[in-house]
Amino acid sequence: MKTDEKTLKRVYRMPFSAVYPHYIAKVERKGRTKTELHQVITWLTGFEDADIERHVAQETSFEDFFADARLNSHAPLITGVVCGVRVEEIEDPVMQKVRYLDKLVDELARGKAIEKIQRS
Repeated sequence: MKTDEKTLKRVYRMPFSAVYPHYIAKVERKGRTKTELHQVITWLTGFEDADIERHVAQETSFEDFFADARLNSHAPLITGVVCGVRVEEIEDPVMQKVRYLDKLVDELARGKAIEKIQRS
């Protein structure tokens, strides 16, 4: 699926720190923890807790956040729908990575086991 240029520019520039509190709130509302959220982010990006906190503090854009990441080799196994779009059909690589993260956060919030979220 092709994403329009206006949306891509907006998402590329959006700070990770603008969305991160919403990820925490979403998973905590469903009885999960920030630690579990960090496990999911670490699996996808290779970032340690300190790296995640640094990106939040520096208000790193999503484009730079994922440019700095070492995407897990199993990330392409993330499939499904986020915001009405199948993540495996997203053509733009940064947008796809953002939606990978959204999908993992959704799965965590729905109560899926960490071991299943971390595809292998």
